[in-house]
Amino acid sequence: MDSLYSNILNESRKIYIQLPDSYNPEKNQKYPVVFILDGELFLPTLSDVHSYYSGGFMPEMVLVGISNDKNRLRDLTTSTITTNYGMPFNEKNGEAHHFRKFIETELIPFIEKKYPITNYRTLIGHSYGGLFTISTLIHQPGLFANYLAIDPSLDWDDQKLLKDAQELFATRTYENKALFISLSGQLHMQNSQITIDNVMQDTSDFTLFARSNIAFSNTVKQNAKNGLTFEWKFYPKDLHGTIPFPSMMDGLISLFEWYQMENTDQINSFDTPKEELLSIIKYREEKLKEHFGYFEPPYPEELLNMSGYMNMDMQQPAKAKMYFELAMEYYPESANAYDSMADYYEAQGDYPNAIKYVTKAFELNGNDFYKKRIEALKRK
Repeated sequence: MDSLYSNILNESRKIYIQLPDSYNPEKNQKYPVVFILDGELFLPTLSDVHSYYSGGFMPEMVLVGISNDKNRLRDLTTSTITTNYGMPFNEKNGEAHHFRKFIETELIPFIEKKYPITNYRTLIGHSYGGLFTISTLIHQPGLFANYLAIDPSLDWDDQKLLKDAQELFATRTYENKALFISLSGQLHMQNSQITIDNVMQDTSDFTLFARSNIAFSNTVKQNAKNGLTFEWKFYPKDLHGTIPFPSMMDGLISLFEWYQMENTDQINSFDTPKEELLSIIKYREEKLKEHFGYFEPPYPEELLNMSGYMNMDMQQPAKAKMYFELAMEYYPESANAYDSMADYYEAQGDYPNAIKYVTKAFELNGNDFYKKRIEALKRK
């Protein structure tokens, strides 16, 4: 846990941080980052989803939980009200613009300075947090790349945010932004006859929450030309309190669908030509760069290394060499990548090149293992 004092909010705010399992400060690696509202409640859930699905379905990321255990209504609601569903409403509310300024000008710079993150950011919020998440997308889309709104309270202030969206989605561009919204199955608290098929025909306050969610989804779909990548999902068997878990799982998989590895059958095939494999790898390199906005190795070093040794075992030296070369290209500070290249040359009986690459590994790492290996190769 960490904390920072906010001059904007005039208070100290607790922040919960989780680094990826692979994080090694010596490697100087940076990761995309997820900010989740109500972090004191939801960071463990997000952590579970991330630990199961990172690598194949989404990148490894730094997870940042923002505490909203105090002043939650004030910070997450997007406009000020004095009555709610016909009743007086006296609790302080409607200061989301201040909270968003805190995130933009204080929290993000604080996290960027202190933790290994890139500028590729995702925001997750539930209920009022979902309202805040959608408000941020609508009014300040550049702050995050991805937005995950879980059962958002779009009924707030007589659907004001929905009305804002209807105007802005028709006139602004949301290229390279993605939104996932979920809706829980509690469509009407007192009438089980209300279903997803007829809820929009109901006019009572009991269904305003669900109707606002569906109407917003329809607004997004009607303005598809603005470039926003969008998915909406209904969870008929979940309640408002249980929907965060499946929403985080499905939402992150949806938002990062582009990250999933392609052509794995061809990569795994013994018969795929080297040139085709290289084309697949380079395509993924360009795809990741396009989405992240910066270079990211298309595959983990361990996967490239393993593929190199597998092809050596299968007597496909050209492919093996290609994988080892790619490992050195994508991970130029890795002593292990150069040592693996030395293994390739030693297997080919090319001892001068084997010595050359072990020497490079020793320069990077200084481990006695490499020094002893150089001496052994010189004796061959």
